[in-house]
Amino acid sequence: MNMLAKPSRLDGRRRALRVTMLGIRGFPDVQGGAEKHVEKLSCALTMLGCEVEAIVRSGYVPKTQQRWRGITFTRLWAPRISGAEAFVHTLLGVLRAAVDRPDILHIHAIGPAFFVPLARALGLRVIVTHHVLNYENEKWGPLARGVLRFGERAGMTFANGRIAVSEGLATEMVRSYRVPVSAIPNGIDKPRVIDSTGTLQAFGLTPGRYALSVARIDEQKRQLDLIAAYARLDAPSWRLALVGGADYSTGYANAVAEAARRTPGVVMLGHQSGDALAELYSHAGIFVLPSSHEGQPIAVLEAASYGLALILSDIPAHRELALLGARLVALGDIAALAHQLETFFAAAGPERMAASERDRLLAKHDWLNIAQQTLAVYFDALSNDDVAAVPAARIKELS
Repeated sequence: MNMLAKPSRLDGRRRALRVTMLGIRGFPDVQGGAEKHVEKLSCALTMLGCEVEAIVRSGYVPKTQQRWRGITFTRLWAPRISGAEAFVHTLLGVLRAAVDRPDILHIHAIGPAFFVPLARALGLRVIVTHHVLNYENEKWGPLARGVLRFGERAGMTFANGRIAVSEGLATEMVRSYRVPVSAIPNGIDKPRVIDSTGTLQAFGLTPGRYALSVARIDEQKRQLDLIAAYARLDAPSWRLALVGGADYSTGYANAVAEAARRTPGVVMLGHQSGDALAELYSHAGIFVLPSSHEGQPIAVLEAASYGLALILSDIPAHRELALLGARLVALGDIAALAHQLETFFAAAGPERMAASERDRLLAKHDWLNIAQQTLAVYFDALSNDDVAAVPAARIKELS
């Protein structure tokens, strides 16, 4: 089905749709699911003929990088303080957008959505993408959780259009706020299988003999559970590779680093991207993510696209993916997680996801299709009088 089949909104337009992205640290290669989502979505929208601007935080994108793959970067200052960084940056970004007047201001995540009422009061057309129920993260106190819940309510109530990255999240928002919400998934690129092993050698990893986990170091991702489960195994011949860094220096990040240091066989690789990350996916034996909650985890989708066997926490976001062969473990059950790891490590040969399942996954999570669905939400948020759409011929060429 062509999600852009609205010719009355497209025909005869000459000016490209101007879209401003707000609510993320920056990209490319900046850690975070929302960051990866905005990076890939912006590239796909640019391919479809949109003019995309990303308002990014100055600490994450160098001054010299003003454009990237056709996307314009606007760098704005933000304090490097947990909780305050996104709040201050989004406020400044909304004020900047009020001056620049894009056709669409696309705000990502419920923290930044706190400022949707202000953006609407300033006359902006606003789309909000809900990525995850951030207020469920154990690291936030009562005040922060209250702010995040208000941001969710403000975004769902006052935005011109609403997107959630999973069907379950969209259903929950419709039920809670009685508003229409489009379920548009996260995307993934086609896997790039890397034959070289330079990154593995640098970290002492053997191809096919390590369990891989890719996630920022955070209470939500439950790295301490994974290390504790791995530590129960009797002199495993496999290693545990943890890819990801901490956003800030926290007690949890320090505890993970200490647990990894005390557990033989655990290797912390920090944030990895590009060819290095592709190499780690290419040669891993299994992928593990025991997180407490997710919106729709891009790292799991990426691992599945490489055909990796999966051990995942039994949470709604992982169940909704319905990945054939994935082993689901009750949240926080370290003994069960250890058993699944031990069973897999002892298997005679590596398990791989069926090629047909990988093809299904890639088709459903194609970024160009996701951009087309997102454009449909943009057009629904704009009236016929003020829409400035991508020329129809360009849309038809790429659809």
